[in-house]
Amino acid sequence: MIKYVPDLTDIVLEEIPGRVTLAVEISNCRGSCIGCHSPFLKKDIGEELTPKVIDKLIGDNFGVNCFLLLGEGQDLEALLRIAAHLREQHPGIERAVYSGRSEVEPAIYEAFDYVKVGPYIAECGPLNEPTTNQRLYYHGEDITFRFWHKGLDPNR
Repeated sequence: MIKYVPDLTDIVLEEIPGRVTLAVEISNCRGSCIGCHSPFLKKDIGEELTPKVIDKLIGDNFGVNCFLLLGEGQDLEALLRIAAHLREQHPGIERAVYSGRSEVEPAIYEAFDYVKVGPYIAECGPLNEPTTNQRLYYHGEDITFRFWHKGLDPNR
């Protein structure tokens, strides 16, 4: 089961480049980031994120083109079912997940359009710093550079 915190669900514009994103905070976080901005998400709190809830959230938030899970919880099969539901019932909406782990299962890369990996490490900085340890992938391609100054890829 994947649980989310309804009061923290919001539309965001900067988490996924070029997308109007419905961001859903997931509890039971596996991460252990020093200085975590939301330590309460390590607890088993919130409500179950069911297909019915997902459909209502999307229906209530016209114009979103990406559904982002901020966290992955502890139930891989439930996470993959959520991605499958989004793909089948909402094909025009891209799927994204942020993980605090350095690496995730290949099935997660296959199920989601966007996958962010890496714990937050203060001395490395966030995604918008070239020194970051975190990475954002789009269909397996590292697009982290899109968060940096003018989105220039230093390797191109």
